[in-house]
Amino acid sequence: MAGRYLEEFAEGQVDESRARTVTETDVVTYSWISGDVNPMHTDAEHSRRSPMGERIAHGTLGLSLCTGFTADLGYLQGSAIAALGVDEWKFLRPILLGDTVRLRATVISTRVSSKPDRGVLVRRMELLNQRDEIVQSGLMTTLVLTRSVATSSM
Repeated sequence: MAGRYLEEFAEGQVDESRARTVTETDVVTYSWISGDVNPMHTDAEHSRRSPMGERIAHGTLGLSLCTGFTADLGYLQGSAIAALGVDEWKFLRPILLGDTVRLRATVISTRVSSKPDRGVLVRRMELLNQRDEIVQSGLMTTLVLTRSVATSSM
């Protein structure tokens, strides 16, 4: 297992992912997968006349990028059991085609569950653009293995 056990996360711990540029291909592919073909994402002329003045990425594409960035950090590879929830998610700024985004994940809390082999990890997820502006933010709660799993398998 390459991931961390619950006990290896400390409240206040901050991890940052690599960055990645959001492309037209990302938006077109996400439109196709999600079925969300709102012209704000798919129609350059409509978007040019809109309050945004240009096409924007889907808000939920940003949320999906956060989960991908978490996987890229690797700290839950093999130790995550299940996603338990996404709370207080805010779409604070648009993600424009060509923006380069990255994830800043801060551990808010950890606690062992009623089953000692697992616990609950709560992280504040912030998606930042190339100007260090927070474009999305919220809490992700994940069920994670505890060290008791490692000691019981020995």
